[in-house]
Amino acid sequence: MSERPQRIKTVRRAIHGVLLLDKPLGWSSNDALQKAKWLLRAEKAGHTGTLDPLATGLLPLCFGAGTKFSQISLDADKAYTATLQMGVTTTTGDLEGEVLERLPVNFSREQLDTAVAALRGEISQVPPMYSALKFEGRPLYEYARAGIAIERPSRRVTIHALEIMDWQDDKLTLSVRCSKGTYVRTLAEDLGRALGCGAHLTALRRTASGPVSVENAISLDALAALTEAEREALLRPPDSLLADWPEVRLSQDEATRFLTGLRRRVNAPDQPHVRVYGPEPQAFLGGAHIQGGELIPDRLLSPQEVASLSEH
Repeated sequence: MSERPQRIKTVRRAIHGVLLLDKPLGWSSNDALQKAKWLLRAEKAGHTGTLDPLATGLLPLCFGAGTKFSQISLDADKAYTATLQMGVTTTTGDLEGEVLERLPVNFSREQLDTAVAALRGEISQVPPMYSALKFEGRPLYEYARAGIAIERPSRRVTIHALEIMDWQDDKLTLSVRCSKGTYVRTLAEDLGRALGCGAHLTALRRTASGPVSVENAISLDALAALTEAEREALLRPPDSLLADWPEVRLSQDEATRFLTGLRRRVNAPDQPHVRVYGPEPQAFLGGAHIQGGELIPDRLLSPQEVASLSEH
């Protein structure tokens, strides 16, 4: 009998940074993460908020020290391009659901503008049943698939910008900039309801998350075509997720103390979020806030992580 070929085990390595991935259609966020993690042979990785398989676009992936700041991207404002089918409602609010109702589409541009304007600013949303939100330890979509409806409390979200990009008959394309926790599917349904014809989401593309944009993202196919060194060269430093926060620089002595978790005195006004650096240009130390003239650590890198990032 011939011997079975031995599988070569992938040797993982410690790499640090953020990869801006353009998630393909049909992939779950976790599947995309695992593929990128395998291509980079990374020890530790995480994504910064789920995109549905139906959605494409920006998915920042964090590696090593970058995972310490994934929550910042999760909490950041997001931007999307959303395509709506007017006149048709579905069980899920998107293409994957069964059709519930078809109604004629006969609203005017003035009515559309009025309905869109009413959805800007702080609004209340009821999360969809087909979502990953948990009820008694189980995601809501499991109840929905079993035909069980769970009462969901409404929650406040902010629609910072909502603009009409294109409108052709029963097809509508919108640009959306919103706070975390916003369901664009629900936004589509609410708009359709306001116009009296119903609507569902047929395509969704995330274009930005906080300070990072899909314009700088790479597809999985393009990533796979690169050498390992070229892939690693695409990693951005962890502080790229904090690029819109004010910056604080410390002397070497102060930086060393700050990295141990000690508060430092600073001559600066109160700030809820700041990114902190040592004296060298690339010596990112972590995130903090300023209160009463004190710089208070929130999320710190280890000295080893600081050293590793400074080498690149």
